[in-house]
Parts: sequence; C-alpha cells; structure tokens
Amino acid sequence: MPLVLPLNSFTFLSSSTFLPPHVKVGLWLIGEMVFVGIVATCTLLLFHTHNKRSSFVGIICVIFVSLMYIAPLTIMSKVIKTKSVKYMPFSLSLANFLNGVIWVIYALIKFDLFILIGNGLGTVSGAVQLILYACYYKTTPKDDEEEDNLSKANSQLQLSGN
Repeated sequence: MPLVLPLNSFTFLSSSTFLPPHVKVGLWLIGEMVFVGIVATCTLLLFHTHNKRSSFVGIICVIFVSLMYIAPLTIMSKVIKTKSVKYMPFSLSLANFLNGVIWVIYALIKFDLFILIGNGLGTVSGAVQLILYACYYKTTPKDDEEEDNLSKANSQLQLSGN
C-alpha cells in the first residue's frame, strides 16, 4: 500500500503530455532503476537460498521477456483489418524471430527453463509476425501509389474549388 502513491505519481508524470520528451525518458530510467532496486531488495530479503532467488528472478524475467515479444503482436489486428503491413516493419519482425531462435538454442544447450519459456514464446511470436507479413505483403500499397493518389486527390480538390 505505501507504494501506491509513488507509483501512481510516476505513471501520471511519465504519461503526461506537458513534459518534454527528455524528461519523460529520464523518469522512465529512474522508474527502471527503482524497479530493479525493489526486485533486488525483495530477492535478498525474502529468499535465502540460491534456488529460491533464481526462481523468483527467473519468473520475473519470463514475464517481462514474454511481454517484450508479445507487444508487437498488438498491431496484428490493424494489419488484418487494413490488409497492409505498412505498420509492421519487416526488420523488427525478423529480428524478433531470430533473437528468439538464438536464445532458444542457447537455452536448449544449457537447459535453462526460464530462458526457454520466454524466448520460445518469442520465437513463436516472431514466426506469427513473419507469416502475417508474408500473407499481406502483396496487398500493401506502395508508397509511390499512395503519393500519386494523394496528389491526384489534392489536384482534384484544388480544381473543384475554383
């Protein structure tokens, strides 16, 4: 309960539109450092064996790695609705997939379950993004076509206004 006010204040300040971007970044960095400090303190005070500490931190890492990999999937509905991959960069999807694959291979070599779970989800997430990209790449209008259509529309508007 004592953390409610500071966390709500931090969330309000970091999402405020009246703050310049460099202040927002600074607030997020401070928030990250505070979070790491809280996790480290809780880990050291609440868990007294190496296995328990590893499990606690590992679970937190799985949660955040999963969120990191799943975040780009929020754009999938927009891609499907618009039938355009304009809002989903190929390089991000490919890097997401390759990063997941490399970490999965490492996790299988070391048999680290915490690395395997999060990055296995990341591999699947990246594969889904690449499949979606392949499905809708052909239906995405090219930038030149959009600019031509926009300039035609503008010229028609100008002509009709005279």
